[in-house]
Amino acid sequence: MANPLQFLQQVRSEVGKISWPTRREVVLTTGMVFVMAALTAVFFALVDWIIRLGVGQIIG
Repeated sequence: MANPLQFLQQVRSEVGKISWPTRREVVLTTGMVFVMAALTAVFFALVDWIIRLGVGQIIG
């Protein structure tokens, strides 16, 4: 097992290799996530409505 000082040096070295996203990339991907979540919610609401109509026709 490496000593703690060596471990911290290795951690700093690895953190330096990380490619952090730009602010623009973060905003764009966040926007895409919200849009996709909204589209998914609309899709499932429509499917639920169609199934409810179908079941209502069968039962009533």
